[in-house]
Amino acid sequence: MQKTDKINAMTIDVEDYYQVAAFEKMISPNEWAQWESRTVANTQKILQILDAHNVKATFFILGYEAEHRPELVREIAAAGHEIGSHGYGHQLAYKQAENIFREDVRRARMLLQDLSGQEVLSYRAPSFSLGRQAVWGHRVLVEEGYKYDSSIFPIRHDLYGDPNAPIEIYPIKTEAGTIWEFPPTTVSVFGKNIPTGGGGYFRIFPYWWTKMMLNRVNQTRQFVFYIHPWEFDPEQPHIPNAPLKSRFRHYTNLKKTSPRFQALLKSFHFAPLREVLKNR
Repeated sequence: MQKTDKINAMTIDVEDYYQVAAFEKMISPNEWAQWESRTVANTQKILQILDAHNVKATFFILGYEAEHRPELVREIAAAGHEIGSHGYGHQLAYKQAENIFREDVRRARMLLQDLSGQEVLSYRAPSFSLGRQAVWGHRVLVEEGYKYDSSIFPIRHDLYGDPNAPIEIYPIKTEAGTIWEFPPTTVSVFGKNIPTGGGGYFRIFPYWWTKMMLNRVNQTRQFVFYIHPWEFDPEQPHIPNAPLKSRFRHYTNLKKTSPRFQALLKSFHFAPLREVLKNR
């Protein structure tokens, strides 16, 4: 099977199933330690698949996970992948004061650099929560040493998104300097941006649709794909009392993630953010 020519961004958000924003009302960070951790085993599944297809990725690792599972950070780095920051505590950026956000992204970056031996230049906000409601966010990231961000989803969503944001990789100029934004991929259908860049959309939409849309994107631009380790785990514990919408988004087609992901890697070229920017 012939792959497309463009080099696209492969990104992994390393967080556990009980840490997602959709479940924050059911499980607070103070209760995380009470839940069975499945991050290491699920991330190792992804590492094995990427290695089999000779693909390197950017792993946006949650600082809490790095602190509690440091051997996983070292394993990811030793495999040649780029280490990125997912912040420390997985709190929505626009719900934090600027100084709290700064402490969070600084703490995560320092921890990840110490564990990986890499300079951490990439950041993704929990649930893509930078943008209109946290306009100071990119300036803070530049001041804290980040060069790349992937936090602005150009869609309308109940938790995140800015439907008026650019859909291509673009620079954001701040008072502190410039940072490159890698928006998760969308395609325009009847004038509306439809997400096709991974996560729940990858599981809920049929694979033929995703592949068709990504091939369409690659005719003119690179795309940014994202996935979470818990999406490879259909046996994960279910969160009690979760809203129906959250259950639908989180649990639909978990059994299909791994085969679809492998099919995706056979059809498109992927690299970490830093390599994608070099090949624009």
